[in-house]
Amino acid sequence: MSSNHLLIESDKEYDASDRSSASNLLSASLTAPSSRQSSPRREPSRFLSNGFDKEKYSMSRNVKRKGGKTCLQEHSEKNKSFSNSSSVSVPISVKRDLKKFGKGKRSQYGVYGRMLALAAHALAENKREPKDLWQEPVVSASAWRPCANQRNWEPSGGNNGYILVTANGGMNQQRVAICNAVVLARLLNATLVVPKFMYSSVWKDVSQFNDIYQEEHFINYLTPDIRIVKELPVELQSLDLEAIGSVVTDVDIPKESKPNFYLKNILPILLRNRVVHLLGFGNRLAFDPIPFQLQRLRCRCNFHALQFAPKIQETGALLLRRLRKHEVNPGPLDHYLVGPYAETITKEKRVHSGKASRYLALHLRFEIDMVAHSLCEFGGGEGERQELEAYREIHFPVLTHLKKTAKLPSPAELRSEGFCPLTPEEALLMLVALGFNRKTHIFVAGAQIYGGTQRLAALNSLYPYLVTKENLLSATELEPFKNFSSQLAVLDYIGCTAANAFAMTDSGSQLSSLVSGYRIYYGGGKMPTIRPNKRRLAAIFMKNSTIEWKVFEQRVRKAVRQTKNIKPRPKARSVYRYPRCQACMCTTD
Repeated sequence: MSSNHLLIESDKEYDASDRSSASNLLSASLTAPSSRQSSPRREPSRFLSNGFDKEKYSMSRNVKRKGGKTCLQEHSEKNKSFSNSSSVSVPISVKRDLKKFGKGKRSQYGVYGRMLALAAHALAENKREPKDLWQEPVVSASAWRPCANQRNWEPSGGNNGYILVTANGGMNQQRVAICNAVVLARLLNATLVVPKFMYSSVWKDVSQFNDIYQEEHFINYLTPDIRIVKELPVELQSLDLEAIGSVVTDVDIPKESKPNFYLKNILPILLRNRVVHLLGFGNRLAFDPIPFQLQRLRCRCNFHALQFAPKIQETGALLLRRLRKHEVNPGPLDHYLVGPYAETITKEKRVHSGKASRYLALHLRFEIDMVAHSLCEFGGGEGERQELEAYREIHFPVLTHLKKTAKLPSPAELRSEGFCPLTPEEALLMLVALGFNRKTHIFVAGAQIYGGTQRLAALNSLYPYLVTKENLLSATELEPFKNFSSQLAVLDYIGCTAANAFAMTDSGSQLSSLVSGYRIYYGGGKMPTIRPNKRRLAAIFMKNSTIEWKVFEQRVRKAVRQTKNIKPRPKARSVYRYPRCQACMCTTD
């Protein structure tokens, strides 16, 4: 395929409810011509034509604030860890917060000054939290149990040749690529070479497979399924793979291609040249239709074969220990996340008394690249519009050109259809409306929030027990991961996955999808996840200037409660996010 039509790869997935009503509105204006990679499940605004610079796009994820610190790091230096936060005064002055949030703070708090004042008042009332706030519908959720470790076939000999995979993207995309590659190796009866990760000159992250995962465990655990080697045989290493036509890029493979595509197009290359290199491989294998045992292999890879490297497990355990405070029992997912280091999380606490600390993990998706690419507005007025337009001109030139030459949906239309990322203020209002009290311990994943500390002022003010990995772990403890963005992302993944409750602000985020899927698979129906439907929330937020708090609270709770329904994986949806299917999990009834 020509590279003249490129699909911007994002880490997003969308629920049917987010897509169906918006497809007609957006598809005509934001779909690149004749791109065979388009998918009905892709957010329409992700389809752009030639000119996308992946390096510049990646750069946007590394934006730092003044002094080289991210906004959450700045806050973290001022805040104390959960274990030392007892000095924070819980009672608040309603009069002070009404003045703070309700008096002309449009640029800082967007359009939500009035609602934030009401939220401060609601927190001051210190009401009892709803009974189901920290729970899933236990009976129906616990009916599903993990069973992807069950096998019903003989090992593959891998006789048809070797598959090389170089995965693009960050930790989340790489994880998906690894498991898709495992399934392809079995499908094509090929030998898989341990996947490599594509190097980015922007990130300068040289992490490879064994820096993040346990290579030997990966190979040994999947030996009954496929043959895996660490390197190509010597006689194949000298081949010019591009010259012999063995290099296949992500542009050559349609997104979520069906198994027949690989049998028809990739297997002949493999048989002819004995090796094929899938360059930039990622989300290129469909979830349906696919044979049952291959789908189970996919789940087996994600939930069983990929264990984090010991140094990550050790630091992850340290992070959880400081998040948990007085907890004397390991969390239900600790062993799966940090292996033998799970015991160290509670070992020193068994002699201490005190109330165990549960915590909420919040994954904010409000980085500048996300904000700029959304084409939405966030209450910052003309200054914000100019800043985001300048960013788009540098990092998204095709999008800038498209804005000038095509009629695109207005920011208001995008927001009404749920295509705008939730702001920190909207996330805060959602949490307060759901009933999380002011004493709630919150772990925030992500540290490059657009707008800096000012944008997080309301969240920090109303929820003082808010921390990140940057202030729970010392500079010395984080030093081994410095400049390794993927490894740092794993620490956020561990903190979110092990949380007593997890709240995502973008239900399509790849990290949020992987976290929520892992919590479903191993959580035993006791690991609740808050998945906001942005389209429904948008309709509620639009009434922010008039809606009464009680009505707002009721409507938000209803909207979120509807997403807690326990149901099997919808057809064609990700098993990494929705593992409740017979291939991954079994039911007890």
